[in-house]
Amino acid sequence: MSAPTRPRLKSITTTPTGPPAAPQPVDPAAVGEPKGAARKGVPTIPDPHRPDGRRPVAWLHITAPRDATPTATSRCLCGWDRSAVGHARVLALIEAHAAHRDVCLLRNPQEGRAAA
Repeated sequence: MSAPTRPRLKSITTTPTGPPAAPQPVDPAAVGEPKGAARKGVPTIPDPHRPDGRRPVAWLHITAPRDATPTATSRCLCGWDRSAVGHARVLALIEAHAAHRDVCLLRNPQEGRAAA
């Protein structure tokens, strides 16, 4: 009886025929919260800086895809936050947004008005 053959312990590697692959860039690990991330589910509103000192206070966002129900949201930094779904309600929200612009305390500060 002959002894069983043992498997070879060394493997023969093949010689590469082309140039080696280029090293790939590694993205840095993200640390902390991303910019503009909402905390505790509160939506954030962008605050772009303008060179003339003006800044946006209220936003009206309307989505009206073709052959679908339109939606709209109206938000203001004073706390005004309304939304509407459907043609008639979106039109009413647009009017309410325009009316809010005239009475919003952030756009029309009341202090000093009586003195003028």
